[in-house]
Amino acid sequence: MRELTAENLKRHIDPDLLGFETTDDVEPLKDLIGQERAKDAMEFGLKIKQKGYNIFITGLTGTGKSSFAINSVSEVASSEKVPDDWVYVFNFDKPSQPIAINLRSGDGKRFKNDMKDFVEQLQREIPKAFNSKAYDLQKNEIVKNFQDRKNQLIQELNDLAKNFGFVLKETKTGIVSIPVVDGKQISNEEYELLEDEKRKEIEAKAASFEEKALQIWKDIQNIDKETRDAVHELDNNVGLMAVGHLIDDLRNKYAQYDGVMRYLDSLQRDILENIDNFRSDEDEDNQFPFIMRKNKKDVFKKYSVNLFVDNSNTNGAPVVVEYNPNYNNVLGNIEYESDFGVAITDFTKIKAGALHKANGGYLILQAKDVLTYPYVWDAIKRTLKTDKIVIENVASSYGLLSISSLKPEPIDLNVKVILIGTPYLYYILYNYDDDFKKLFKVKVDFNDVMDLSEENILKMASFIKKHCVEENLRPFHKTGVAKVIEYSTRISEDQNKLSTQFNDIVEILYESNIWAEIEGNKVVMAHNVEKAIKEKIKRVNMIEEKYIEYFKNGTFLMDVDGEKVGIVNGLSIINLGDYQFGKPSRITVTTYPGEEGVVNIERETKMSGHIHDKGVMIITGFIGNRYALDFPLTLSARICFEQLYEGVEGDSASSTELYGLLSSLSDIPIRQEIAVTGSVNQFGVIQPVGGVTHKIEGFYKLCKVKGLTGRQGVIIPEQNAINLVLDDEIIDACRMGKFHIYTANTIDEGMEILTGHKMSDINERVKNKLRSFYDILTKEKSSNKERNV
Repeated sequence: MRELTAENLKRHIDPDLLGFETTDDVEPLKDLIGQERAKDAMEFGLKIKQKGYNIFITGLTGTGKSSFAINSVSEVASSEKVPDDWVYVFNFDKPSQPIAINLRSGDGKRFKNDMKDFVEQLQREIPKAFNSKAYDLQKNEIVKNFQDRKNQLIQELNDLAKNFGFVLKETKTGIVSIPVVDGKQISNEEYELLEDEKRKEIEAKAASFEEKALQIWKDIQNIDKETRDAVHELDNNVGLMAVGHLIDDLRNKYAQYDGVMRYLDSLQRDILENIDNFRSDEDEDNQFPFIMRKNKKDVFKKYSVNLFVDNSNTNGAPVVVEYNPNYNNVLGNIEYESDFGVAITDFTKIKAGALHKANGGYLILQAKDVLTYPYVWDAIKRTLKTDKIVIENVASSYGLLSISSLKPEPIDLNVKVILIGTPYLYYILYNYDDDFKKLFKVKVDFNDVMDLSEENILKMASFIKKHCVEENLRPFHKTGVAKVIEYSTRISEDQNKLSTQFNDIVEILYESNIWAEIEGNKVVMAHNVEKAIKEKIKRVNMIEEKYIEYFKNGTFLMDVDGEKVGIVNGLSIINLGDYQFGKPSRITVTTYPGEEGVVNIERETKMSGHIHDKGVMIITGFIGNRYALDFPLTLSARICFEQLYEGVEGDSASSTELYGLLSSLSDIPIRQEIAVTGSVNQFGVIQPVGGVTHKIEGFYKLCKVKGLTGRQGVIIPEQNAINLVLDDEIIDACRMGKFHIYTANTIDEGMEILTGHKMSDINERVKNKLRSFYDILTKEKSSNKERNV
């Protein structure tokens, strides 16, 4: 038990010991502060290349995880091999399944441009070849030769018809034979008027004619087919002459790529099979020329190249940070466009996702965002397990919508994924997702505090200098740096630790700079930092001020002077997210004969959490162990947080409740000017709690508005003395004897401070009271038994 001096209430940083005048004299920070464990784990995770050794970086928000991940990965990636480019090309055998081809970095862009030039040359060279005189002469010669043979056969057919008494005539439905009677062609009507014998004679001749004419007709048809085949062969030869050397140039240039070679073979075959698409530019008689142009464009599109992943400008392995990891952005997608109201697509509309862009390198994602978007987490796990990236319509893949679409060839995956998230997310995934522990075997754990050492103090100064340079802030004077470091110890709630939640510190740097600017200072001084801290609190502490006002005007009942039995002032914390503050609470205890034990009123009304319930039960264990070893414990007690409407959790009030219970049992009043915090075990040992700085400041503010008497103060666990980083106003009040802070190791020490009585006297009174309760109940039970008899 001791009273803390002003020097014990905060870690003071002497500016003169920093070794510089302003941060202009300090080198900017180039490394992370206070995360040696995390750095070692990250270095290991980036070195190991085996499957499943992806990385999860975990730690509190604002500790610099994201910037650390980007910097660490970028440094390693810069010395690694640049991965291949990837292209998608048309599949001439299965148009709905585009083919993926990987090429050396830079060759993807060259191949795309070469194919573009190739198609442009085709559109020039092929029409030129087919419009040449040489082609016309060869084609005319072929057609003339076959036409002469055909004409000869047609003449033979006409002669044969004439011999059988027919004339051949060409109609819309083909060639028909017309009978000739008496040197005159007859019509169908005239044929029907002929005598039966004459008609039979004509029909017999017709049958004989058709039998002999059939072979001649087949010969004519064969000549037509031979003509078409000969012209087609000529066209192929001319087309091959026009494009063969162009394709050979491509073959020579990309001979090392088997996929390109197979593609060029299919390309050549398709061009020759569709050579007519290149032979004319436009149909002059077309009434809708814009449709013709569009169709021509679509025909040539299949010879283009979709440069899917371009690493031509990448230095080292790619590092991709995806800030919006929805399904399409991570896994890629197939875009559609409307064509006269119909959604259409093709292989050129296949778009890469973050996994494709990071392939061969590193992908950095925020775990919360990944888990927020539907289907993304499952897709990432599936991709990492199979080492294949499949692009598909998410609705179709999950059976939500059935549509016909492309099925691009999957791409081989080689990527290390770095997830960044909170410890809560890490342990949720580790315990409830079996795949997670197999795929993310490296945990990089960020500490929220670091040692307050001379080395880290200088690194903090370098950290401040770095932000001054990057954000164009005024340099910080050594007194300003000292105040920032003291503020860091306040965030850490430990006099020997600095906080690594750098976001909070950076905010103070920015705001201190603004206040220095308003004052016209060229450097940021200590009072600018203090102003920034106070103004930041002022923007968010409206609710705290309302509570203080309620205490001041008597809405909340609490005395900070005098003595009362069974009433003790406790200290609690209200956390609003952006701000937390201490809220004093009045705890009352009543005791009387009975066997109910210690009853927690908050528990009975379902306003008490499990940990608080446990603390109340521990009180019963302490009372029984100390006072009821030679007679049964017969006690009924009620413990209540007065004017509590939001519920209570935690065991930091268990010592406070025990003080109130001992006061009620001993009939010894408790000093109301002293507030208490601390948990207790069954043997009466006081245990440390959290938030002692805020709790003390909350009670001090209450005492201040009600009037400081010089007797007010708080009792905290001895172990929490190191956690005090109090406001300078409270430190000054303690220095002048206006406020007091005591530590206690046991309930006995705390009771002596609160009551001014020796614990031996208190113990005797409590034991006597409990024995009297036992005697009362025993006597009552005996009386009831006699009446029943």
